[in-house]
Amino acid sequence: MTKVSWDAELIKRHDLAGPRYTSYPTAPQFNEAFSRAQLDQAIARSNATARPLSLYFHIPFCDTICYYCGCNKIVTANKKRAQPYLDALHIEIERIAALLDPERPVKQLHWGGGTPTYISHEQMKALVAKTWQHFKPVDYGEYSIELHPGSTGADTIGLLRELGFNRLSMGVQDFDPQVQTAVNRFNSPEEVGALVERARAEQFQSISMDLIYGLPFQTIDTIATTLAQVIELSPDRLSLFNYAHLPHLFKTQRQMDASALPSAETKLNMLHLAIDTLTEAGYVYIGMDHFAKPEDELCKAQDNGSLQRNFQGYATYGDCDMFAFGVSSISAIDNIYVQNHKQIPAYSRDLEAGKLPIAKGLQLSQDDLLRQHIINRLICQFELDYDSIETLYNIDFNDYFAPVLTRLQPLLEDGLLDRLDHKGLRVSSGGRLLIRRVCMEFDAYLKSSDSSDVIASSESGPRYSKII
Repeated sequence: MTKVSWDAELIKRHDLAGPRYTSYPTAPQFNEAFSRAQLDQAIARSNATARPLSLYFHIPFCDTICYYCGCNKIVTANKKRAQPYLDALHIEIERIAALLDPERPVKQLHWGGGTPTYISHEQMKALVAKTWQHFKPVDYGEYSIELHPGSTGADTIGLLRELGFNRLSMGVQDFDPQVQTAVNRFNSPEEVGALVERARAEQFQSISMDLIYGLPFQTIDTIATTLAQVIELSPDRLSLFNYAHLPHLFKTQRQMDASALPSAETKLNMLHLAIDTLTEAGYVYIGMDHFAKPEDELCKAQDNGSLQRNFQGYATYGDCDMFAFGVSSISAIDNIYVQNHKQIPAYSRDLEAGKLPIAKGLQLSQDDLLRQHIINRLICQFELDYDSIETLYNIDFNDYFAPVLTRLQPLLEDGLLDRLDHKGLRVSSGGRLLIRRVCMEFDAYLKSSDSSDVIASSESGPRYSKII
């Protein structure tokens, strides 16, 4: 079981801006030159391997706007806007399913957003029916959905279980009334507690909650209170995300009072408090903002070396090809990434024209796949064994990554690593919070040709949030 220790000075020295590594290469590397032929070839290879499937569905609609949000969303109270989009989504399901072996099992399924529970119960039933008309569910599948507790009723929880969902992810964010008003996101401990109680009665296998630190008017005291209230609800998993204020990228963030944001030092203290509090309450730090109870499948997967990371975060299954449906969604199939159009009109036009709604993508090189494997192992296990990598990719690790290993030496001397030799490396307990910093040294797209400086900004402002 991995542990994390707090080293404030180490954090201050290495808290750079960088990718979150839900994929490698990251989304800025996707390009419009990607072709349908490349997708078809990847699907053919995917069918030949008969790998299991992971399905993602993006429901972009929300009733109200949360000012901190950077997701691809459509805020409208007009529920009629959802049906034309769902009609297009059904067409995409049919079109993709026609390309796949129908016997490939669906190990994972996830509805994200937006707010997936925005759509009506009848629309949920229709989307699930369309999915299983064309794909093969399995009894052991992990089928999850995100929901906003403040706009979800207990009857919806019952329906979701009836439809086959067995995992819930609740976007709690914060319970403090002043913070909720500042970010326009409301859900009380009582509302969340009622949903948790119903979910447990319906025998959901896992309940996860998302929290955010660094929001306007948050203080050490308010974070402590929210954490205590969440621990009382005893979710199986917790995600504690750092709020990144990037108003040049996300216009809705301009509606918040930037002067009320906590200082960088206060944010660090909040994170320190949260880690100590959750650890004392029995949660295990998985990595990259995620915590879980020791008996949770994520902890078990990390212990046995099978833990993976994908666009939805940490996952217990790493042997799946991911097919994603809806606007802006990203598929990961064999050695490609492919992303749909971000806007509904372009997405729908392609489907109406008999096409797939591809906006851009990327075919990974052998070097990309090698670095992807390394970054995934670092994020999930915090260490590398060079021998196993050399066997998989037919390289001499020390020779291939000689420049990287030179750049890692100062990180070893600084305490970010506690092992770096010709056989492998291991991240220190104090460096685990900064794992993205280590991964960045293996990222070929972040380095200039003659230095190790990180290229992490654009003319309009930072491209990436800071690590912590």
